[in-house]
Amino acid sequence: MIEQGKYIDVKGIQTHYHEAGQGEPLLLIHGSGPGVSAWANWRLAFPALSEHFHLYAPDVVGFGTTERKEGQEYSIDVWVNHMIDFIETIGKRKVSIIGNSFGGAIALNLVNRRPDLVNKVVLMGSVGNTSTISEGLDAVWGYTPSVENMKNLIKIFSYDQSNAANDNLVEMRYQASIQEGFQEAFSSMFPAPRQRHLDAMALTDDELKSIDKPVLLIHGREDKVIPLERTSWKIAQLIPNAELHVFPHCGHWVQIEKTQEFIAQVIGFLNQPNTATLV
Repeated sequence: MIEQGKYIDVKGIQTHYHEAGQGEPLLLIHGSGPGVSAWANWRLAFPALSEHFHLYAPDVVGFGTTERKEGQEYSIDVWVNHMIDFIETIGKRKVSIIGNSFGGAIALNLVNRRPDLVNKVVLMGSVGNTSTISEGLDAVWGYTPSVENMKNLIKIFSYDQSNAANDNLVEMRYQASIQEGFQEAFSSMFPAPRQRHLDAMALTDDELKSIDKPVLLIHGREDKVIPLERTSWKIAQLIPNAELHVFPHCGHWVQIEKTQEFIAQVIGFLNQPNTATLV
């Protein structure tokens, strides 16, 4: 079940989103797993983060209950433009962003194109550099709906393998993946061969080096979907004002497996004075 939020017209796309809290605006961009939505991705972190920031968590076009227009094609340009238009539609001059996995690639591309809209960036288990696709990500993007396939994906996502034995979790994620329109859109996004879709999301090394915003990268050490050593470890060495925090005993679901620790990292980082300068 998807928690009901509200809708806003974003350049002709009825965009579903969740909003809570007061203070500095914080945009949360979800990942790209089957059946994913903003609420599924951020529901555990939302209450605590809303005590510190004004949260906006949209369903990126093609996901959740944001409008799916007939014949809609999906690409990094479509997703990035949707988030740029969302920021401008809600009337915020500048936001900080948390991007999870695929959402991290959107965040990096967004700050590369429109740095004027961004204050700080948190990337969690993120793609966004040139890297080789993992077997885990290939399996996620190649998902076809069944309870067994969802159980196998949860094993890939999680360090704690007992999550795959949680029938309620498996059923919830499976049912989300088979809602009307969800799988049809998802299957059209990342057809094989899938390396090309990862390549399309990547910034060049020079583009990453040119990002002058403060960036916090958070990664699970045992992430099988977006391996640490292929992505965050390299990105952190390229972005001048980047910090990297690695959680041990943690897979791709940092916000689920390390909820409180993740929240503490985000609050501490975003509340630091912004002293970044162009290097």
